[in-house]
Amino acid sequence: MKKYTESLQIAIEELSKLPGIGQKSAQRLVFYLLKLNKDEVQKLSDSLIAIKEKIKYCSRCHNISESDLCDICSDPGRDQSIICVVEEASDIIAFEKTGEYHGLYHVLGGALSPLDGIGPNDLTIQELLNRMIDGVKEIIIATNPDTEGEATALYLYKLITPYDVTITRIARGIPIGTDLEYMDELTLTRAMEGRLPFK
Repeated sequence: MKKYTESLQIAIEELSKLPGIGQKSAQRLVFYLLKLNKDEVQKLSDSLIAIKEKIKYCSRCHNISESDLCDICSDPGRDQSIICVVEEASDIIAFEKTGEYHGLYHVLGGALSPLDGIGPNDLTIQELLNRMIDGVKEIIIATNPDTEGEATALYLYKLITPYDVTITRIARGIPIGTDLEYMDELTLTRAMEGRLPFK
C-alpha cells in the first residue's frame, strides 16, 4: 500500500528539494498547506511564479532586482567610490540590515571551487574589473571565511592590485556573546591578526 496519494507524494518530493527541507519537513509543509483554503494556496503559488517572472539580476552589480538597475545601484545617495564584493545576493541583505554601509556592491555569483567545477569565468569577476574605471577608490572583499571564500579573496586581490584602489577585507573574529574557550584556533588566530586599536 502506498503511503500517500500521487499528488501528495509529488508535492513532498518537490518541497524536499529546497535547501534545509528534508522529507519530514516537506511532509509537514504539505499537510499544513492542505489545511489552508484554496485562495491562500493560490496566493503562495502566484508569489512563487512572480519570483521567476519578475526577478532578474541588476545589470551593474548582479544583485536581485525587478528592473535593469537594483535599488542600491540606482540610489544617488550611495557612495559610488566604494564597492563591497560578496558571493551571493543574499549577503547584501545581511550588510544592509546593519545600516552602517552606504557604498555599492558587486555579487560574484559564488566562489571559486575547482572541485565543483567553478572557475573565474563562472563568476562575475570580469564585470567587477570593468567597474574599476568608474571612480572607484576602495574595494571591500567580503567573501565567506571558508576555503573557497579565502581562495576567491586571494584571487581577487591579485587581479585588483594593479588598479589604483584601496583593497580591504572584512574583519573576522569572535562573535559577541561567545566564550573564548569554545573558539577554534583559526578563529582566534584571525581575531588576533585583525586586532584594532581600543576605542
